[in-house]
Amino acid sequence: MKKISLFSLFILLIISACNPLDEDPKAFIATSNFYKTTEDAEAGVIAIHNAINSTTHTLYNRLIQISTEMATDDYEAGPRARNAHVRALSNLTHDASNDRMIELWRQSYDGINRANLAIDNISNNPALNSQKDKDLVNEAKFLRAILYFNLVRWFGDVPLILHETTTLSSSALNVTNAPEAEVYTQIENDLIAAEALPVVQPIAGRITAGAAKSILSKVYLTEKKWALAATKSKEVIDSKTYDLFENFADVFNVAAKNGKEHIWSAQFKGLTNWNGNMLASTAAPTSVPGIAGDQADALHKEGGLFEAFAETDKRKYITFAVEFVSPTDGKTYKVTPHFNKYFDPATPASPGQSSKNTPIIRFAEVLLIYAEAVNEQSGPTAEAFAAVDRVRTRAGIPLLSVTSPTISKDDFREAVFQERRKELVYEYQRWFDLARRGPDYFVARLKAAGKTNALPKHVHFPIPQRELDLNPNLKQVPDWK
Repeated sequence: MKKISLFSLFILLIISACNPLDEDPKAFIATSNFYKTTEDAEAGVIAIHNAINSTTHTLYNRLIQISTEMATDDYEAGPRARNAHVRALSNLTHDASNDRMIELWRQSYDGINRANLAIDNISNNPALNSQKDKDLVNEAKFLRAILYFNLVRWFGDVPLILHETTTLSSSALNVTNAPEAEVYTQIENDLIAAEALPVVQPIAGRITAGAAKSILSKVYLTEKKWALAATKSKEVIDSKTYDLFENFADVFNVAAKNGKEHIWSAQFKGLTNWNGNMLASTAAPTSVPGIAGDQADALHKEGGLFEAFAETDKRKYITFAVEFVSPTDGKTYKVTPHFNKYFDPATPASPGQSSKNTPIIRFAEVLLIYAEAVNEQSGPTAEAFAAVDRVRTRAGIPLLSVTSPTISKDDFREAVFQERRKELVYEYQRWFDLARRGPDYFVARLKAAGKTNALPKHVHFPIPQRELDLNPNLKQVPDWK
């Protein structure tokens, strides 16, 4: 846990997080000399965004995929996945020494510490009291909430650190695990505060009230607070701020980035400081001349995901590609199904410079959250059918209300889960969905897909052994002891 204090010492380490560190002491600015102006506060909040989504293998630039999604029925380490720890996750033979777990933990608490810095220093400065300053505090709270939401789902009881670490004392560094319920309460409180943010932000990728409400509905859903999840997702739906694109392809169209369906997305701009979407490269083929793919992320064929799509489903050949036209010789090359949402035709020679964003929450998911929550609360009502059928209508597949009008509550639940699976492929959703259904469901799904090493403990990941060795007060996830 000692590493989380680094960013409390020098604020420039935050602002320059993506660049090699200059060790010249004249370049350092202590936090006591920073956060003097709204511009300082803005830089501090941007630094939180940079912590979770900037260069290769940050949380929302592939790390979640290779750390968690590999351990599902839909994905596996591709033929060119070079990291043994990633292959272990794919095979569910990982343990507490896995370096991907170390990165999940380190990067998450790095981002949390940056958020704490911003929240404390902006809130405690009487000169920073404009509406803009208040919005920046709430944006930092949102980002802290999303980081804790991930952590509590991955690791269960985790340390709940809410203020800047200002001392290297044992009591400050050797923090204990907080109960899941306490972590969730803090997540809820931070997101409720963030609901006061503007409905529209002038800069793409910044946090809005709609993003706070949408993520909060997802938090409630995960906690099985069905009524609250239904109410909050309905607020987003009824606001009319968001809608589905008529064409599913536009969700992943560079020209339609941050459009009406995108509530909050990881922002990518290729050929700019290497801030392209790495998922495009790691899913792209290696066998097509002129396309320099890496093929490190692959479809787990035994899971049957590709076959789960009807041939008429308009999502199928946006989600997957089964052929590519070579930019070198103009020929069409057949390939096994490759994930295709993020491949950018503008950068075939360097797919990792894709400018396509990765959705973190979009309107289609809010509709599915609402459908699921209503069903859990009241059974498959007309409102629940209507929400899921909006997604199915756009996909061009038969309406659930037509094909299964008398479906049971249990079958409706499974229908929504299958819709989530198909709608949200390669969007960092599958592991979370499987895990929240519980150990029995998780294990059954993975074993049916041929991942026979699946065990009940895999609904969490192990806290890194490195952290346990550094902090004697930190306790391992019970099933991983």
